[in-house]
Amino acid sequence: MTSQVVIYTDGACRGNPGPGGWGALLSSGEHRRELSGFETLTTNNRMELRAALEALQALKQPCRITLWTDSEYLRKGMTEWLKGWKAKGWRTAAKQPVKNADLWQALDTESARHEIDWRWVKGHAGDPGNEAVDRLANEAIDRGLKG
Repeated sequence: MTSQVVIYTDGACRGNPGPGGWGALLSSGEHRRELSGFETLTTNNRMELRAALEALQALKQPCRITLWTDSEYLRKGMTEWLKGWKAKGWRTAAKQPVKNADLWQALDTESARHEIDWRWVKGHAGDPGNEAVDRLANEAIDRGLKG
């Protein structure tokens, strides 16, 4: 039987670009796992993508996932834009290279292993999962800046 997993992800950046962090919370039944990381010079969008990628890579087997993000960039990228980018050789409708194509391509590969329902949640609005991953992302920046 395929595991059901709920994932919350968030990215944060102090300056854009600047030092950034990402956070992910994975839960399945009684199991719960928190992940986070830091990059010295990045963008908020890259941290949003990195959070989802790291969460998916942490899963050892194919799963049915509900993934919550406060990033419309991530959600729309995965549900609306990805197919077109791939068909156009990783170019936008304006024929420009897709920004963050390295992370989009990795997300495309990882997400193919799973059945994912990409959902949007309003950020900083009291949702416990979203608040938790925002905290994880910002704590990762704090740790990274302390060195």
